[in-house]
Amino acid sequence: MPSSIPRSAAVAAVVTAALAAGLLAGSSASAETTADTAAVRVHDIQGTTRTSPLVGQQVTGVTGIVTGVRTYGSRGFWIQDPQADDNPATSEGLFVFTSSVPTVAVGDAVSVNGTVGEYVPGGLNSGNQSMTQLSKPTVTVISSGNPVPAPVTISAWSVPSAYTPEGDPAAGGSINGLTLEPKRYALDYYESLEGSNVRVGSSRVVGATDPYSELWVTVKPWENPNWRGGTVYGSYTSQNTGRLQIQSLTPIAQQPFPKANVGDVLSGTTEGPLDFNQFGGYTLTARTLGTVVDRGLERETTDKQHRNELAVATYNVENLDPSDPQEKFDALASAVVKNLASPDILALEEIQDNNGAKNDGTVVADQTLKKFTDAIVAAGGPAYEWRSIDPENNKDGGEPGGNIRQAFLFNPERVSFTDRAGGDAATATDVVRAAKGRAALTLSPGRIDPANTAWEASRKPLAGEFTFRGRTVFVVANHFGSKGGDESLVGHRQPPNRSSEAKRLLQAQAVNAFVKDVLAIEKDADVLVLGDINDFEFSETTKALTEGGALYPAVKALPRSERYSYVYQGNSQVLDQILTSPGIRHFEYDSVHINAEFADQNSDHDPQVLRFRP
Repeated sequence: MPSSIPRSAAVAAVVTAALAAGLLAGSSASAETTADTAAVRVHDIQGTTRTSPLVGQQVTGVTGIVTGVRTYGSRGFWIQDPQADDNPATSEGLFVFTSSVPTVAVGDAVSVNGTVGEYVPGGLNSGNQSMTQLSKPTVTVISSGNPVPAPVTISAWSVPSAYTPEGDPAAGGSINGLTLEPKRYALDYYESLEGSNVRVGSSRVVGATDPYSELWVTVKPWENPNWRGGTVYGSYTSQNTGRLQIQSLTPIAQQPFPKANVGDVLSGTTEGPLDFNQFGGYTLTARTLGTVVDRGLERETTDKQHRNELAVATYNVENLDPSDPQEKFDALASAVVKNLASPDILALEEIQDNNGAKNDGTVVADQTLKKFTDAIVAAGGPAYEWRSIDPENNKDGGEPGGNIRQAFLFNPERVSFTDRAGGDAATATDVVRAAKGRAALTLSPGRIDPANTAWEASRKPLAGEFTFRGRTVFVVANHFGSKGGDESLVGHRQPPNRSSEAKRLLQAQAVNAFVKDVLAIEKDADVLVLGDINDFEFSETTKALTEGGALYPAVKALPRSERYSYVYQGNSQVLDQILTSPGIRHFEYDSVHINAEFADQNSDHDPQVLRFRP
């Protein structure tokens, strides 16, 4: 998720509610009181924890050199005291929030009066750390043209390998009150530099330039790398300490932000104040931005299935609807034909209704699917047929009015679909014993347990029965609940609260139960559960899907360094999966990297393909 700075036009200066709630140091009763300011320096304001010992107090005569000016978004400037103390836990830099365009310039020596505050990007309920700042400032320029304090170099050797201490149980798991140990923990190290002038040298890009003009680099090129240049998030304790978000202080109208893909190099020196924001945490806001060196990352192409192999794929096409430009349809279609080698069955997620986000009660998506399948034919692919079930209006989450749903595309020249009528948004399909003791669906396509509260405001699984070379294959297309509401890896609670997991756990249990119903009738049945699971291969969600050996996460057949379908805040990670029943003993699995690592994307997800012989 991208940074808050380009998205927000105004930022509150002091979070009084946080003081009242006891989430930050100080108390609401101390707000607007005056500190003994005879010798208040920047490091006195920053203190040795994440929150200022002077929060809520008025300070006067705080001096420093201006190291950066931000004229957009959260307007203000950074100052730094060139005379540092001898405590590595106290930062010498500080953000001054002006709300209007600042009138100072880099190199100005200033004296500032203002109120010490702790601003929580995203609000108190976000779980984010706070940023110490001065607000309601009165600024006096003492002199201009002064040298900027020398930057602290953030490097592989300066960032500790341990990520963060455990939060204080007495404070609800918060690390806010803990004394910083910048030589021991990465988050403490970054916090000890909050607001300070920092630099990175030439660094590998691990998160491509996004629409909000930001990218991610790593200063630790050996940290959980993959061969395409990213850094892999492989467990809850593998946060990848070398990642750092990069933005520019120069407005885009004056200097376009460079486009970079994963594996490129941000070459030379990138230097500026270290900020903290809602969508990425610690961020180098570059006064001087390095140059992107293109390392030539290419989009992958999977192998074509053999004649007696069934190729099944999943692809989140990111809110596709007929109002999207034809170029998006054409690009997605080309990927299906060229990069995915025209799979026999393709489960799509985020197919919107015929008028997209227009919230007028429309739920059918035949025009969306026709436009897409026509584009596939035009790209040289097969004439896919489709099956889907229209949701009830605004009952499945996603963009209001969009009515996203899963849909099956299948190549009728290679595979047939077994239609059993009666499936609708509210009726559950079941599993029965058919001829010769084989399992069969009562409704095909049909929804799995749609009345289960696990699917409230979420997409219901779509089950379909296919036949390939005389063999029945059951496919369940999923789009589990999102991670919305989870606290950040850089949040003040450590470990962070992942509240969204509760819903996905229930969803996984429902799908697991359905698969077990199939296997109870036909233990060697070919069942594929696939889609945007919105969770990692090591998560409790995946464990619930596989419980009792009902399913196997095929992504685990890949080397650990190749397990990813999505890049979030510089972490390459698994969200999309294909899981196989025990009867599918031999398969080839491919996470086809065509989107997530690139600045130019047709979707933010990479598709997955599995080939096997039923």
